[in-house]
Amino acid sequence: MLCFALADSRSTVRPTHTTLAMKIAILGTRGIPANYGGFETFAEELSCRLVQNGHAVVVYGRTNNIRHTGSEYKGVRLVLLPTIPHKYFDTVAHTFLSVWHVLFQDVDVVLICNSANSIFSFIPRLAGKKTVVNVDGLERKRAKWNWAGRTYYLLSEWLSTFLPNAMVTDAKTIAQYYLRRYGKHSYFIPYGADDRRLSSQAALERIGLEPEGYFLYVTRFEPENNPLLVVRAFEQVQTGKKLVIVGDAPYARDYIQELKSTSDPRILFPGAIYGAGYRELLSHAFCYIHATEVGGTHPALIEAMGCGRCVLYLDTIENREVAGDTALPFQKSPEDLAAKIHAVLGNPGLREEQQTRARDRVRNHYRWDQVTLEYERLFRELLGQSNPQQLSMNRENSELTKTRS
Repeated sequence: MLCFALADSRSTVRPTHTTLAMKIAILGTRGIPANYGGFETFAEELSCRLVQNGHAVVVYGRTNNIRHTGSEYKGVRLVLLPTIPHKYFDTVAHTFLSVWHVLFQDVDVVLICNSANSIFSFIPRLAGKKTVVNVDGLERKRAKWNWAGRTYYLLSEWLSTFLPNAMVTDAKTIAQYYLRRYGKHSYFIPYGADDRRLSSQAALERIGLEPEGYFLYVTRFEPENNPLLVVRAFEQVQTGKKLVIVGDAPYARDYIQELKSTSDPRILFPGAIYGAGYRELLSHAFCYIHATEVGGTHPALIEAMGCGRCVLYLDTIENREVAGDTALPFQKSPEDLAAKIHAVLGNPGLREEQQTRARDRVRNHYRWDQVTLEYERLFRELLGQSNPQQLSMNRENSELTKTRS
């Protein structure tokens, strides 16, 4: 079995329409247009760019999530299938149906998102389709899972190392974990972002916000994402600015109720916001707070950096990998976060410096066009379409290392 690990050096090679078009299926997410989380945004950004590069792409979605009425979205074919709307069955039930559906489709490569779905990744292989699993982070560490859920995710990690043709990790920390625990290399391909800032302010006007008049945190309302810690920290800060926490969660009613019980009128919960509204909030935030502690590369973190926002992040290995020296870390305590908020409020020069460096880091390491190119390279390698001389150059440019196992 051949496994590869891609480092984050970036080649300037661009895809062309003269190469052979591939037929690609993406499944394991709630579908597109994205209206939930990171994997959905990933599926949308990647699939649309693959189509622009001349490939045929189908994305599978869930009927209880996608409200788009057309059979296509920006050139991407959509297949909506039912699922079991339950915390423990939603993902795997839908992926099970999607895998059996894709068996009868004219598809070269099947990209499966989420390690929980790796148990199905051998099925397309039996039909001669190349299969890739993007494992994401260490999902079993999330507090919402009981012992059965954690055990299943641990099993899924192991299955991801040999059932698909290739395994992708989007953070070096996660790649090192799989190498250390299972002795398996993976393709490291990071999550993407862009550096667009929107001048429009429609979302701000709806919520009652002023540009740079608020701190922002976008997350699912789950304990390991620590929105309650952010609320408790902000309650200690004397400022006229507001705190806006955007998001929701389908299976965390008690936690959300506790979270929203704050009596501080400066703290707002506008619900989940996607698309242009989400981008507007990022573009005009005074500072972005990132408090997640489980997972690999978190989309909202690099998207905030791409918008040139000053970022305060919970100091974990994964978050530190993404932010580098372009953001300010805080420890897992309301008091430390409150101190960092005070530091940003009292030092305009520090904030401006961090904003410039954050945007530059995204431009150099997390561009969606480059992420798409690296997935194309991986798919072509699996299909045997790579020119040996070009592949050798690509490996050198991308610091590609190979291990036989």
